Amino acid sequence: MEEFLRKHFDVPPKNPSEEAQRRWRSAVGMIVRNRRRRFRMVADLDKRSEAQEKQRKIQEKIRVALYVQKAALQFIDAAKTEYQIPEEVRKAGFYINPDELASIARGHNIKSLKIHGGVDGLARKLSVSLEDGIKTSDLSIRQNIFGVNQYVEKPPRSFWMFVWDALHDLTLIILMICALLSVVVGLATEGWPKGMYDGLGIILSIFLVVIVTAVSDYKQSLQFRDLDREKKKIFIKVTRDGYKQKVFIYDVVVGDIVDLSIGDIVPADGVYISGYALLIDESSLSGESEPVYVSHENPFLLAGTKVQDGSAKMLVTSVGMKTEWGNLMETLTQGGDDETPLQVKLNGVATIIGKIGLAFATLTFLVLLVRFLVEKAIHVGILNWTPDDALKLLDYFAISVTIIVVAVPEGLPLAVTLSLAFAMKKLMDEKSLVRHLSACETMGSANCICTDKTGTLTTNHMIVDKVWLCEVSKSFRGKETANDLRGTISENVIDILLQCIFQNTGSEVVRGTDGKNTILGTPTETALLEFGLDFEGLVDTKHQDCKKLKMEPFNSVKKKMSVLVSLPGGLIRAFCKGASEIILQMCDKIIDSDGNTVSLSDEQKRNIAGVINTFACEALRTLCLAFKDMDGDHNGEEIPAGGYTLIAVFGIKDPVRPGVKDAVQTCIAAGIKVRMVTGDNINTAKAIAKECGILTEDGLAIEGTEFRSKSPEEMKKLIPKIQVMARSLPLDKHTLVTNLRKMFNEVVAVTGDGTNDAPALHESDIGLAMGIAGTEVAKESADVIIMDDNFTTIINVAKWGRAVYINIQKFVQFQLTVNVVALMVNFVSACITGSAPLTAVQLLWVNMIMDTLGALALATEPPSDELMNRPPTGRGENFITRVMWRNIIGQSIFQLIVLGLLMFDGKQLLKIRGPDADSVLNTFIFNTFVFCQVFNEINSRQMEKINVFHGIFSSWIFSAVLASTVIFQVIIVQFLGAFASTVPLSWQLWLLSILIGAISMVYAIILKCIPVEQNKQPIRDQNGYEPIPRGPEEV
Repeated sequence: MEEFLRKHFDVPPKNPSEEAQRRWRSAVGMIVRNRRRRFRMVADLDKRSEAQEKQRKIQEKIRVALYVQKAALQFIDAAKTEYQIPEEVRKAGFYINPDELASIARGHNIKSLKIHGGVDGLARKLSVSLEDGIKTSDLSIRQNIFGVNQYVEKPPRSFWMFVWDALHDLTLIILMICALLSVVVGLATEGWPKGMYDGLGIILSIFLVVIVTAVSDYKQSLQFRDLDREKKKIFIKVTRDGYKQKVFIYDVVVGDIVDLSIGDIVPADGVYISGYALLIDESSLSGESEPVYVSHENPFLLAGTKVQDGSAKMLVTSVGMKTEWGNLMETLTQGGDDETPLQVKLNGVATIIGKIGLAFATLTFLVLLVRFLVEKAIHVGILNWTPDDALKLLDYFAISVTIIVVAVPEGLPLAVTLSLAFAMKKLMDEKSLVRHLSACETMGSANCICTDKTGTLTTNHMIVDKVWLCEVSKSFRGKETANDLRGTISENVIDILLQCIFQNTGSEVVRGTDGKNTILGTPTETALLEFGLDFEGLVDTKHQDCKKLKMEPFNSVKKKMSVLVSLPGGLIRAFCKGASEIILQMCDKIIDSDGNTVSLSDEQKRNIAGVINTFACEALRTLCLAFKDMDGDHNGEEIPAGGYTLIAVFGIKDPVRPGVKDAVQTCIAAGIKVRMVTGDNINTAKAIAKECGILTEDGLAIEGTEFRSKSPEEMKKLIPKIQVMARSLPLDKHTLVTNLRKMFNEVVAVTGDGTNDAPALHESDIGLAMGIAGTEVAKESADVIIMDDNFTTIINVAKWGRAVYINIQKFVQFQLTVNVVALMVNFVSACITGSAPLTAVQLLWVNMIMDTLGALALATEPPSDELMNRPPTGRGENFITRVMWRNIIGQSIFQLIVLGLLMFDGKQLLKIRGPDADSVLNTFIFNTFVFCQVFNEINSRQMEKINVFHGIFSSWIFSAVLASTVIFQVIIVQFLGAFASTVPLSWQLWLLSILIGAISMVYAIILKCIPVEQNKQPIRDQNGYEPIPRGPEEV
């Protein structure tokens, strides 16, 4: 079986090829009862191809608009559309046609922009202040006139659509036809109401199956809808009523002043107001990979594009479906999401079992038919037919079709969806947003996590702890230290320091509606600005009078941030801050306590490097600040790369998160190696890594520069030992991840927050983006978003991933046991006695127990802490393990022996007498069979461990399903005999049914004592953990 599954039903968890997707669909063939339901959560490849073609056409159209610039219209003025301003627009206080406004940015129409007076002219016509933004009270008016920032989406599916899907089951349709024929023939032969019972029983059973199936599927759809809603929660910084605030992307309106920074997604079409070195990636919209600089000369910004570098303010000119992105978004969801590896694998299992079941059902019908014809020919003649004969043949056919219903396990692939939906919903409550279904199950196999330091292992609440200024090192304690420094250092030094802090920043201090100051920006810059605010009231500073000329925002490649400013006296000054070693190398002078610039000697450089290392060894993040006064003939455009004067070294404290050390130890116990990959100083990284328990005595800490200089052969020896990589570039992280996956076949999870982390997130098996510190570009490339940026939350994702895998294995073990027993019982009975002990109605009830209800019970069990005491399941491991086969075969043998004895010698054994002895025996067999499944469901909770009751009440769904199964079984046997072909049983027979079922639990303990041969694998000492198991049996 496993060989067949690997050959036809093996797809990668991320970015599967179309060839692999079509291969498994072809292998499934026609062995599907209900294609609409089975493949509802599977990508529609034909529809996807159509959508991709539509996207290409839209992108081509956008490329023409962006790069050809509608050249023809520049020469044919007559072709220009004349726009009239509608009366309702004038009454609302706006003086431009909404369609004309939308066409300006969409068509990059610089001529039309100039006609309207540029950005200032558009602002006047839109009744908006470029400084204070729109008035909140105008929101509804603007949405009515210019539209809302939402895109056309497919309407959600109603409950009745799921009922309709469930009714498309081919076997149920055949059974309905059989039931109707049974009613017609029954009424003609036995009259009203007795002739109705058999057919009506099947119809009622089908109705129950359809309703239960539809309710289960509908609840799943609601869970996915909630998850989709969470995925779309993108917040944008805007200025309204004179205040900076964050708003939901769908609440952005025409006229909004939007702040853009690195990693942001442009929320709507608009025009550039001001900014610094704004570089826009338009590939998602136009398909062109080359980024575009946006400035006053090229001022147009389009929705859906991404900020690759720089920062800016923009004026929104069109939203929603009036943008090209709106038209493109319509096509992006068509075709569905890629199926997960487990879904595909279980489609394969269902196909194999379905083929076997179809063969058994056909054989059962043929055996019953041949026996019937032979007996008829012997006793009454082959040509002598009665309505009862027709009913009997119809009954045989219905039983055979019902065997197919039981034998083709449609619930297997759908159980994966159910389990993933349940896990994703629970993870969302635990601060993890799963963006791709496959990530949830893949995370359970992860054996390596490459994590960031800042914000993930640490709290991301930064404060200045130490400062080195004018060769004096101080621990910083707010205004007290500020007053102390003021007494020893000249005001000129403090003035230059504050200019650097407040001018060379991508963050800003804003006053909220409550009158309090709030800092909007990164935690590092917030710490520096808070330091600056403590000083600001103590000295007379001139930083507010400076004017920025040019800015180079910080990014993870350069590891520095620079700005060129014009001082009040006309002097041009450059400021630079960033990674300590980098800034120190750019400096050849230093400022003394009197504010004079003096040469920086080699010895002073060594001393300062010592200060940096001292700070770093105390787990402080170090930053250097520097400045350079420009010559009078400087053009005011180029920011220098050297010749700076060092101002100060800051040691910023970012404490380790509570619980991180325990979480790292949990990972080690679970066979997951944790590697820290950070842009920080190596001494800071080592100190934090030791505190977290990541860096051990035999582990290796390496800098990115050294790592990237290694050859592939050297990397192969080096990578297993690496526990910390410091001063790394995003490319280093990408290289590490690629080699871990390809050289060592590891399943790698990677955390990332910056725009440049996107390639590593994409390359990894599971990309984990930070919800707080992460940019929108990083989140879009990720599979899971960690909403609280906490490493402990990542462990929860791994735990739930393992739970999904184990739960599906439990369900498969349970369902295969029912399949084997139901098939064999009906087939053997048909061959020997000429009748089937389980009727169509009874088999439909058994199908519901093992399919929908079984999936609900076993596939939704929450994870236990014990799951993290075992190594992960590796790539290519057998899904149906030897332990599972032992349990399936063992339980099947027990049930077949019990039911065989009852079928062939039940009356004698049970001492059943009287005219209804056959009915009582068949009811008892049915009841015993059901209770065997009830207790086997409990057995399936633990495939290897003896105590199957541990944590049983932690899953209320399991308890509820078990209780409802028993209650319905009592109702069916005692009260619905006319429909289910049962008779009420005595309390003694009820007790005996339950006891026989319970014996299977004792038998399961004996089974679990039978050793199962394991394939031993060599221990990978260099990775520090035990070998990957062959399955959950090694728990």
